[in-house]
Amino acid sequence: MLTINVICIGKLKEKFFKDAVLEYSKRLSKYCKLNILELTDEKIPNNANDTINREIKNKECEKIISHLKRDSYIICLDLKGKEYSSEQFSAKLDSLSMQTSSITFIIGGSLGLTDELLSIANESVCFSKMTFPHQLIRVFLLEQLFRAFKISCGETYHR
Repeated sequence: MLTINVICIGKLKEKFFKDAVLEYSKRLSKYCKLNILELTDEKIPNNANDTINREIKNKECEKIISHLKRDSYIICLDLKGKEYSSEQFSAKLDSLSMQTSSITFIIGGSLGLTDELLSIANESVCFSKMTFPHQLIRVFLLEQLFRAFKISCGETYHR
């Protein structure tokens, strides 16, 4: 069974996000082994300048890098990443599942990801050119993973 790892900065605070993640985690258990690792975010001071922001982003990304398994296919969620339709995303997961037993998705903090982390990743994916809270992107990711597995299995859900 394919293992899907999600490494993310920040904890879910709102109950509705937690409930959605729990629901999609339950649904995904039929198709994959799902591991979600929440890493603590760094506090961004109100008077943060570019230097402070860069230091915070570096600290967060160093935490992520320390948890990466090199035998996993690594996909960063990033605004500059490749955009997929749901069908294309499903086909991509199918293809990857033939090459690896583990895929790791990375969701950075509110300041994004460092160039170092992006260069380590096998690829970057963008869900939208719009900006969303990273808590909501976690729900988007799990929903799209569930949709992708349903498409791949020819099961009804996708419309």
